Amino acid sequence: MAAFTIYPAIDMRGGKCVRLLQGDYHKETVYGDSPVEMAAFFAEQGAEWIHMVDLDGAKEGKRINDQFVIEVAKQLPVKVQIGGGIRTEDDIVYYLENGVARVILGSAAIADPPFVKEMLKKYGERIAIGIDAKNGFVATEGWLNTSNVKATDLGKELAEAGAQTFIFTDIATDGMLSGPNIQAVVEMARATEKHVIASGGVSSLEDLVSLQTYADAGVIGAIVGKALYTKKFTVAEALKVVQGK
Repeated sequence: MAAFTIYPAIDMRGGKCVRLLQGDYHKETVYGDSPVEMAAFFAEQGAEWIHMVDLDGAKEGKRINDQFVIEVAKQLPVKVQIGGGIRTEDDIVYYLENGVARVILGSAAIADPPFVKEMLKKYGERIAIGIDAKNGFVATEGWLNTSNVKATDLGKELAEAGAQTFIFTDIATDGMLSGPNIQAVVEMARATEKHVIASGGVSSLEDLVSLQTYADAGVIGAIVGKALYTKKFTVAEALKVVQGK
């Protein structure tokens, strides 16, 4: 079976580690004062990747919590992927030159498709496309708006433009600990014929095992947030289940 990666999530707002319920900025729980310490904690348990999101950046449309991202990328033995507030090529270059492994373009994929396609051409697999969907349609601007574009259609279009990795979030499941929308994740993998990282709803080790059964179809990993923060399981336990470590 193809490799399956666990991506512990660190969502940053006001310099703290938080989780939002279904992307709602009014439904926030703070889980830690230091994103860097949280990343170190996950790294100690064996995480090879850390998924970081600048929630302030997503809302404001510019980099805000970037210093924590750079610190993690430079100081810890992990690879970092970052999303939120990345709107320009300068933003992309800034992160890549400071040790970040992968930059996620989300809202820009709807707002400015020519820009995203140009960035894919230039930076290739160091760009991941974040597609957040609500009832099958793409949501943008920190999930504040829903477009009339089908998530799978956008995925196909960007796969043809060179995207290799997609991060797919079903907003209905995010932060709910209700289990991921596996059908929607697999649909995205089949539509794009590329790598898809599942995001949202993972609540148990069984969820990870279920997702991993589609690794050969292109589902290469899962982003895990609330389940780790509420101690449903640890990174070490997750890795043991999916990698036998």
